[in-house]
Amino acid sequence: MFYSAIRKVLFKFDPEIIHELTIKGFKATGSSPLNLLYKQNVADKPVEAMGITFPNPVGLAAGLDKNGECINAFAAMGFGFVEIGTITPKPQPGNPKPRIFRLPQANAVINRMGFNNKGVDYLVDQVRKANFKGVLGINIGKNKDTPDENAKDDYLICMRKVYNYATYITINISSPNTPGLRSLQYGDALNELLSALKSEQKVLTEQHGKYVPLAVKIAPDLSSEEIESIAQCLIDNNIDGVIATNTTLSREGVEGLEHGDEQGGLSGAPVKDKSTEVIRLLAIALDNKLPIIGVGGIANGRDAQEKIAAGAKLVQVYTGFIYQGPELVKDIVDIL
Repeated sequence: MFYSAIRKVLFKFDPEIIHELTIKGFKATGSSPLNLLYKQNVADKPVEAMGITFPNPVGLAAGLDKNGECINAFAAMGFGFVEIGTITPKPQPGNPKPRIFRLPQANAVINRMGFNNKGVDYLVDQVRKANFKGVLGINIGKNKDTPDENAKDDYLICMRKVYNYATYITINISSPNTPGLRSLQYGDALNELLSALKSEQKVLTEQHGKYVPLAVKIAPDLSSEEIESIAQCLIDNNIDGVIATNTTLSREGVEGLEHGDEQGGLSGAPVKDKSTEVIRLLAIALDNKLPIIGVGGIANGRDAQEKIAAGAKLVQVYTGFIYQGPELVKDIVDIL
């Protein structure tokens, strides 16, 4: 297909420059006849989760379209759902460049972007313009300069602003690239955050006349005890879903490779088994009380099947999409 023919050329250039050019291209063509360059027909395979009917079980993970500029383009590729963000209350530049590194020998990427985005107001404006009728997840986080003890205020600001435009909202507490963020996954900090968000969800449900589910995105670098603790907290706070997992701090599988020792989160094939094991343990701990969205190292339909077999109801792709292009969506849907 078109993508496989141009990937070799794209991979000769800086990853972030190519990402920015690609986003601009998708933004310009998403609602035009030029979307035929990547548009494809994908079979309907509906899945019910979080009270939502997903047209098919394959979603785009957050991170590729941070500002919600390409929603219609990704919809044209056949994704059953599109998750945009991570977004923060205020615009922020993220970490210094370079901050994205391809590791093609391992079908992997290391990034330390640091929640670079144009702010929640810009994202909401883009969502309005897209007029998208499909399933839209909006992933929210905190600004880097917000103290950890005030983190919930940032999440609440974002939640209030995106609530009326999201099909579901993801609480990102697992990126390794914002200092202190992952500490929100544990104990009292997690319980306090989720309790506040659930209380606000109730207020917003009455205000807008609709219930928007909340999902929590967790890290792959968790012990079995930590997974059990998080699962219990999710259940206790009536959270609607969980996304497992984010990128890993481990460098297993990329030792000795060029860029393999760069700081940041590792995604792609090396995180596949780690992510699947978290899903398996999480599914046991949750005992079907809330659905799991599996993400991490999915490069083909078989990888997606492994996530489903481990306990996921839906899957998302990110790095696999960078390496495989839109065909990956159809490949997975056809096999599942």
